[in-house]
Amino acid sequence: MSETKLQIQNLSLYYGTHQVLKNICLDVLSHEILGIIGPASSGKTSLLRALNRLNDDVPKFRKEGEVLLEGENIYTDLPVWMVRKRIGMIFALPTPLPLSIYENVAYGPRVHGMNQKKILDKIVEETLQSAFLWDEVKDRLDHPAMRLSGGQQQRLCIARTLAVQPEVILYDEPCSGLDPISTAKVEEAMTMLKSRYTQILVTNNTKQAARVSDRTAFFLMGEMVEINKTEKIFTIPQDKRTEDYVSGRFG
Repeated sequence: MSETKLQIQNLSLYYGTHQVLKNICLDVLSHEILGIIGPASSGKTSLLRALNRLNDDVPKFRKEGEVLLEGENIYTDLPVWMVRKRIGMIFALPTPLPLSIYENVAYGPRVHGMNQKKILDKIVEETLQSAFLWDEVKDRLDHPAMRLSGGQQQRLCIARTLAVQPEVILYDEPCSGLDPISTAKVEEAMTMLKSRYTQILVTNNTKQAARVSDRTAFFLMGEMVEINKTEKIFTIPQDKRTEDYVSGRFG
């Protein structure tokens, strides 16, 4: 039985008077890929932002309930910089820094005080290998990251996240703008990272969730309708709304 990495307890989120998540209770297990599917405006991205505390500075944002990372409340027990170090996030659009490929990956370790070139070299190589990008860029690490293709930029962002040694990686539609070959490489990287990281994947691509997720949760209008092993969600869902969504009847 896998240990619980994240506990989401009675979590409700509000932007002003608009409630975007309603009393979510969810345990995320260590070393699993948890897929989160659902139509637009179902609260999927808001959940990820709450887990990374990206909503902290949003005007009129309000939260009820708790999020525990290995028993520690990420809102009261941990400073925000520590939360974002331990829980990394990959966004829908690649966001490389206007620096070289090497410096993109080394940026996080430098911020946290690592300046020994030998160690930075090792971090850069290992994380680019983990993101399935090393072989494509190892001879041009000093080139601008912005010259990489979209798929390469997204894998660079994964490497940059890995460089600060997170425990959990959040993905918000990481392949939405990528071609099938780039998507396959990102999914391959996610699968290989399971042995070391807990991952949560928000995707509108149900086929992607079916390919890579160990468990899948279906969200609808701010509620978690159902969560189960991925093969059960896609073959014998317990709720008709889930069945209608995964079969393409709506969404």
